[in-house]
Amino acid sequence: MIKAGLYIHIPFCATKCMYCDFYSIADRNESIPRFIKALVKEIEQSSIDSSNWIFDTIFIGGGTPSLLEPNHIESILNALETQFDLSQIKEFTIEANPGEAPYNRLNNFHELGINRLSMGVQTFQPELLQFLTRKHSTQDVFDTFEHARKAGFQNINCDLIYSIPGQTWDMWDKDMSTLIQLNPDHISAYTLTVEKGTDLFHSVNNKSIIMPNNDITGDWFLKTHDYLASNGYSGYEISNFSKPGLECNHNLHYWNIEPYLGFGPSAHSFDGKNRWSNMRHLDGYLGKIELSDSPVSFQEELTPNQIQNEKIGFGLRMTQGIHHELVKKNLLRKSQDKWPDCIQVQNNRIRLTHEGMVFADAIGVDLMG
Repeated sequence: MIKAGLYIHIPFCATKCMYCDFYSIADRNESIPRFIKALVKEIEQSSIDSSNWIFDTIFIGGGTPSLLEPNHIESILNALETQFDLSQIKEFTIEANPGEAPYNRLNNFHELGINRLSMGVQTFQPELLQFLTRKHSTQDVFDTFEHARKAGFQNINCDLIYSIPGQTWDMWDKDMSTLIQLNPDHISAYTLTVEKGTDLFHSVNNKSIIMPNNDITGDWFLKTHDYLASNGYSGYEISNFSKPGLECNHNLHYWNIEPYLGFGPSAHSFDGKNRWSNMRHLDGYLGKIELSDSPVSFQEELTPNQIQNEKIGFGLRMTQGIHHELVKKNLLRKSQDKWPDCIQVQNNRIRLTHEGMVFADAIGVDLMG
């Protein structure tokens, strides 16, 4: 039996953030009931053979899933239960934005079996929130976090972003310190990346925004890992830190190249050999489902070499590293010479040092056959 995850993509947002590359749309909340009906139909029409999979995680992401009413979540859950065995689910996550998840809704979510909340905090600095076009305030973070704990959530992740133009180390240090005082169970600390098609991409392209240079970002990366580790949050992946035993199991499915099924516009799926994804367009998705057509817009069968390379690339992002047999010996030797003090080989595992993780993508390419 193979462990696997279920992902549900909710595309609705109150506002579209300038840096976000995930498929999301604002000012379409009136379409939510129609969307839920289509999503339920997509799930119920799934014909994937998952008889040898153990589903142990569900992740409802977006977008802003906390905009949904509890009865919408209940409809999704009922549909999933008609198709899949959910008896082994251990981790059930929903994403929420501060200020957009009132206590009663969080309480109802928890009563439905959702046991993990992921909050998009991003920063506690008002001027940086404004730059990122985030709608919430610092107080909204404290209030939503308090409401989540009161509702019974004992596993809360908070996202933070660094390498933001105009951000100083003192600001970032204060952000981490403030978050640690809230005492979340998991922290995702990402660098701000410039994704094609976003407002940030266009602003960087026309030079109205200048991003921090790579040397500063690498230095902050190392300091961030040290700071969070010294405060009880072990970095188990390049951008993810947790208290012991509270790693994000759903994301580990992705990083370990394990199966997962995704539903909703832009959702991706992988069955161990084939990968496919739905169209990134709400109206197109709705139209396809309502005509009982497939919303899949892309699919490919991965070769054994492609799967091996993905295991190398994603595996090196984690502190557990990869089994040495995935990498040819001559490539390992060349990479160790090219990247001194960046690659460790111990107990049949190849791991990157903290310094090596700064160059993980480049090192991964060098190790691929």
